[in-house]
Amino acid sequence: MIARITGAALRGILVALMVVTPALYLPGYTTNSPEIVVLLAILAFVLTFAEYNSTFPSFIEFRDAPPLNRLRFIALMTMVVLLTLICKHKYAPTNVTTLFAGMGVLIAHLVDFPFSPVRLVVLMLPNHATLDTVNSVRIAAGVSYVVALATVGAFYIAVRVRGWPIGNGAFNVWINLPLFDPTTGGDVVSRLQRDGRINVVLGVLLPFFIPAIVKATSDLVNPIMLDNPQTLIWTMSAWAFLPASMIMRGMAMLRVSDLIEEKRRRAYANAEAVQTA
Repeated sequence: MIARITGAALRGILVALMVVTPALYLPGYTTNSPEIVVLLAILAFVLTFAEYNSTFPSFIEFRDAPPLNRLRFIALMTMVVLLTLICKHKYAPTNVTTLFAGMGVLIAHLVDFPFSPVRLVVLMLPNHATLDTVNSVRIAAGVSYVVALATVGAFYIAVRVRGWPIGNGAFNVWINLPLFDPTTGGDVVSRLQRDGRINVVLGVLLPFFIPAIVKATSDLVNPIMLDNPQTLIWTMSAWAFLPASMIMRGMAMLRVSDLIEEKRRRAYANAEAVQTA
């Protein structure tokens, strides 16, 4: 029990620190409402602690199937920290911020090519956006997207090379997929495969669709102004993280369906062997 409480508290603290990181490192005049940031950090801590301290799962998937959720957290934390350091370079440059700002410019030039998601994000901006805002968005989108791709690649290696989730012991579908009801909707394997493919496809397409939708509706709805550094950090992190998280969820569900199907084949083979004997 002590280990569970300690682990839940540590996870909650890490999530809360991630939430307040931009507000802590950026200058005070770039933060419009620090009270809201503190409130969100407390809420994130309470939700994370309650989920991981509970014996029964509620809404967090793959709770006992590392390193999926750890990779997700590391990816989002990396995006937030890198973008915070890059944004801080404009207000209080240091050797560290200069290094990461230079890396951001290099990454942005590498991934900003025609029809890339980063190019679409830049084209999403209104015509009256300043050159400084355009460059900041290009760098933030490029860094976030590269981190998201690296995270998906790391989880793919964990699945294909390390055989996730077999290395972590028995996989409990009820604990790791609390929102999935295996008793309804037909065959479990077919449903997992369908949901997994849908998540992968949506995760691949969303970085392209979101900028296109924002641009198409810009006449009806004012696009989000990304000249504020905190808005830029969280918007670009969400734009890259959510599709990557969906792809990883789809890969995990496809892997679970393969394991269930393999277990069924072994059970059928054993039954046939017993009948033959």
